[in-house]
Amino acid sequence: MTTTRCGAGEKNEAGLCLQVNGRVHTLDDVPREATLLHLLRNDLGLNGPKYGCGLGQCGACTVHVDGIAARACVIPAHGVAGRTITTLEGLGTKANWHPVQAAFEEAQAAQCGYCLNGMVMQAAALLARDPNASEARIRSELSGNLCRCGTHIEILDAVQRAATRLRAPAA
Repeated sequence: MTTTRCGAGEKNEAGLCLQVNGRVHTLDDVPREATLLHLLRNDLGLNGPKYGCGLGQCGACTVHVDGIAARACVIPAHGVAGRTITTLEGLGTKANWHPVQAAFEEAQAAQCGYCLNGMVMQAAALLARDPNASEARIRSELSGNLCRCGTHIEILDAVQRAATRLRAPAA
């Protein structure tokens, strides 16, 4: 069942109500121990957020909850009922990339791509708060997102490109 909106913490006889990427989903029989990551990937088919460590330490599962970067692998699904959740799929599409996504593509900032979701989502949340973020601030913000392929220079370049775009006045 799909409703038009969810209230904060809403759970009714129809199930758990989640607002994900601008759509409302009501999920039945959601166990109390289910994580947001589990529901996003297994029930909603959203594969942007990745399962990495399962401890909230690697950043592969990063999503936005009410615009704030959060680790979906450690968030109880029932704890975000009614809140606005955005995944990589909801950030932008190939036809209409978010400036961070476009910059990552241009800077060729992905190698294996496993960390990409977390890096993009963390960077987008930072630049939404602070489009004038310094290189030191960007490095600090991304320090909790692990990349084992060594594309850190390209990732930093991509975030700086996106920041420049977001600061530029609309034409």
